[in-house]
Amino acid sequence: MSSRPDQRKQLRARRRALSERERLQRSAALCRQLAGQSLFRSASRVAAYLPQDGEVETQTLVELCWSTGKQVYLPVLVPFLDNRLWFARYRPDTRLVCNRFGIAEPEIVHRQRIETHALDLVLAPLVGFDRHGNRLGMGGGFYDRSFAFLLGRKHWRKPLLVGLAYDFQQLPSLPPQPWDVPLTAVATDAEFHRFAN
Repeated sequence: MSSRPDQRKQLRARRRALSERERLQRSAALCRQLAGQSLFRSASRVAAYLPQDGEVETQTLVELCWSTGKQVYLPVLVPFLDNRLWFARYRPDTRLVCNRFGIAEPEIVHRQRIETHALDLVLAPLVGFDRHGNRLGMGGGFYDRSFAFLLGRKHWRKPLLVGLAYDFQQLPSLPPQPWDVPLTAVATDAEFHRFAN
């Protein structure tokens, strides 16, 4: 079995190798998969992300959220806490700035932030996933640290974490680390995976 860094490198390369046309076609198919799910339809406050490095395109999902009256939030690096995220309101006229990794995020306005536990649904980027809901991220631990409070919950599991991926990002097995926060589901261009965790 490949190491996590090797898996990450291989899957990121495969993701980046998609043509723009194929990436948009696959992303549109994923959007159709997710839009039909009750966990998406019932969510009022949805966290999304702006794609980079070949990630699934999210603009169609964001626009669907706006058109159906959902509030959309984007991750923002917390300036004084390492490896944590805030989530700030995202509207069509939101001013974006680049963070230290060159990723666009809302210019922070404190009154437009939301507590992570107040989100209904988090659409999370990922590099890989397995059939048990284990997620391979970029390696920084931002999502795991930001949603670590979910590890202690047995019944009330809000927000729901849904990974967005291309079908080829599924791995046979991804042994979890103690700090890994499992996904509720993964939407791909081929199917919707709901996990029992």
